[in-house]
Amino acid sequence: MLYPELFKNMEAVRWNMGTDIPWHLFDRSKLTDEQAQTVKMNAITEWAALPAVEMFLRDNREDSDFSAFMSVWFFEEQKHSLVMMEYLRRFVPDMCPTEEELHKVRFDFDPAPELETLMLHFCGEVRLNHWYRRAAEWHTEPVIKEIYRTLARDEARHAGAYLQYMRRALHNRGESVSQHARVAFSKIGVLMASASRTPQALHPTNLHVNKDMFPNDTVQSKLPEPGWLEHWLNSQIHFDNDWEGKVASRILHILSKLMDRSFDTVKDLNLFRKEMTNSLAAQKHSESGIIQVPAGVLR
Repeated sequence: MLYPELFKNMEAVRWNMGTDIPWHLFDRSKLTDEQAQTVKMNAITEWAALPAVEMFLRDNREDSDFSAFMSVWFFEEQKHSLVMMEYLRRFVPDMCPTEEELHKVRFDFDPAPELETLMLHFCGEVRLNHWYRRAAEWHTEPVIKEIYRTLARDEARHAGAYLQYMRRALHNRGESVSQHARVAFSKIGVLMASASRTPQALHPTNLHVNKDMFPNDTVQSKLPEPGWLEHWLNSQIHFDNDWEGKVASRILHILSKLMDRSFDTVKDLNLFRKEMTNSLAAQKHSESGIIQVPAGVLR
């Protein structure tokens, strides 16, 4: 099991909201209303860990180890929302999200293959780490700068935890799971490392998750300002192609180590995806041929 050691490691570096955040350094002259509004939007977005963990527990019913880890991930993600709300409550109380605004991001996600979802959230944590690092640079008020730096470190640790479950799927769950994992991880990797080619920000909170609610079936669509994310990235924290390139490079680097192959570009990874997809299809065809018994052989 991975959960006991993950719990131990995360417990050792867990920060305290009361004593580890330098609240006393707050400088009102360095906080704009525009900046405070982005804190509110991120606080609501982080609240969406609630429907995400409900999805994880439902779709990983047969995996008690991973489901137990969700207790750590859920606690820390909800804490991210809470610390941003505490910042607003202390210093800009009229900007604090309402309970109704928070509850709107809780809705059902359609069932999805667990390996694809695992990879999607690994990439999401990598991207969020970079978003928050950039947000810390953009903000001018000292306390919120430190909060974003703190959250960025958490997101990096979460990515590391998901990575351990990805390794487990590749090496410790049997050849069948390993084959499916290679296909799933490379497929989602191609998508999430190609964000510079897409008009929308590629993050789990910005992807469609409920076909019956389409097109209003993303977490971002439930926010008071549904279009805020692209504005935040493009016009406020300026998450440009250089920063997006850092995300893509990190995803490709990790997958290169996981698959023991060198992926210098998304094209390299996509070729590997096609190779693995064809190999899996051939394996299924072979297995299908093996188990088909001609009529009359068994009596």
